[in-house]
Amino acid sequence: MKISKKIYINALLCLVLLGVSSCSDFLTEENESEYTQDNYFQTREQAESAINTLYASLRFVSDGSGTYGESPFMMLEFATGLCNTEVGQSQFNNAYRNLTANSEDAYALNWWQNSYRAIANANLAIARIPEIDMAQTDKDNLVGQAKFIRAFYYFHLVRLFGDVPLILEPVDASSELLYPARSPQQEVYNAIVTDLKDVENSGLPFTDESGRVGLGAAKTLLSSVYLTMAGYPLQAGDNYYKLAADKAKEVIDSKKYSLFTDYDNLHDPSINNTGEIIFQNQYLIGFATSGLTAWMLPRSRGISQFSDEYGALYPTQQFIDAHETGDKRLEEQEFYFTEYPSIENPDETVDFSATYIYKYFDEDAVLRTAQSSLGWKFFRYAEVLLTYAEAGFEAYGPTTEVLAAINEIRDRANLPLYDASITEEDIWKERFYELSFENKYWFDMARRRKALNLSTGSFENFVGHQFSYGPTLTDKYLLFPIPQREINNNKQLTQNPGW
Repeated sequence: MKISKKIYINALLCLVLLGVSSCSDFLTEENESEYTQDNYFQTREQAESAINTLYASLRFVSDGSGTYGESPFMMLEFATGLCNTEVGQSQFNNAYRNLTANSEDAYALNWWQNSYRAIANANLAIARIPEIDMAQTDKDNLVGQAKFIRAFYYFHLVRLFGDVPLILEPVDASSELLYPARSPQQEVYNAIVTDLKDVENSGLPFTDESGRVGLGAAKTLLSSVYLTMAGYPLQAGDNYYKLAADKAKEVIDSKKYSLFTDYDNLHDPSINNTGEIIFQNQYLIGFATSGLTAWMLPRSRGISQFSDEYGALYPTQQFIDAHETGDKRLEEQEFYFTEYPSIENPDETVDFSATYIYKYFDEDAVLRTAQSSLGWKFFRYAEVLLTYAEAGFEAYGPTTEVLAAINEIRDRANLPLYDASITEEDIWKERFYELSFENKYWFDMARRRKALNLSTGSFENFVGHQFSYGPTLTDKYLLFPIPQREINNNKQLTQNPGW
């Protein structure tokens, strides 16, 4: 990976999100041809625009990858063996679905380059904002947001790729870090934890309905980091289960979040960033439009105003059949759907002959506008409850509070509540079904080294786990490939085993 000055400054020249001012307004203030990473951070407005750029970067996860019916979040779903696709030309989706991917994969490159571009901008903000003449509380707030974003990206990189270059300062053409080597995972995790502890002390509000980072998001991310550190590959010790549980409990005890009573609220753009939603990327119709709904619609069934109904990703029937009897999440138009009225003739119901994902269904976009502002949810309160249940069970056993956390999820799904006879696999399964197709399960598989056998209902070893349609996981898929293009540019990078 070559780190250049251009990467660090090219995204800083335009406001991008959350409405400080328009790009054109901003660029008329100064001579835009004279910006460098050294002279850009002079005013509060420039600091805020830099932070806004970091938020805009988060959209890459659910934006298209430049090919038909493909998006970076799909990499993590097809690698679980739980997905079908109706898009034959989506070569990267099919490669992961069939476990035939290679190091030339565009998804891995997309994750790598976009993550390091955002980290570069975060490093600049963290280094330069303290030098600006403005209130210290405002500096702390903005730097706290930048540290959260940096930690967020490193948490993804270290889980996706293992040892990765750890760059925590601005880099220019003369820097020794221009061609960085991979850093041990433990060092990366230590940096993530340090950043998130700093965020907790940065004076941020607990929640922020504008979509910016709050303490609740930082504590949620830190609880997930601790839970991951307790598992593979670090196996940092049982104390990390306690750390994860206690941090998740801080979020629960804050009473700032609650489960939606209606699953429909999870995909209603009008109530973004409230209730159950802790942190997500942001879209705005007319400025940046979300493709989530169109990708998840069954292919070309004529049920929407979208010119393209992709059928890019939908569950295997084996996944659907593995649900408990009576699970409300499986009812029509809860988490999934199997039919919908024709857009041309609403009295005619179109039967899909398969089950599709309803979690990302924006009704207004489908029926009227063909434009959506639905964000990709990185964290919601349901995950906090499940993290507390899993980590708390390992740290403290089936306590009343552990049972209360998981039973909140069960109760909403109209399923029988658990008692003290609960097992760790019961908790794993609840996370499996509740957080389905939200980019959680592959990470869970990797940190546990376990995958759910849909036929037996039991968890088995990751290595040797066979997908319901044939392919079998090897240890190669415990990590994704370091992009070959980055290795070609930086001879200090090495490839992951098997790639």
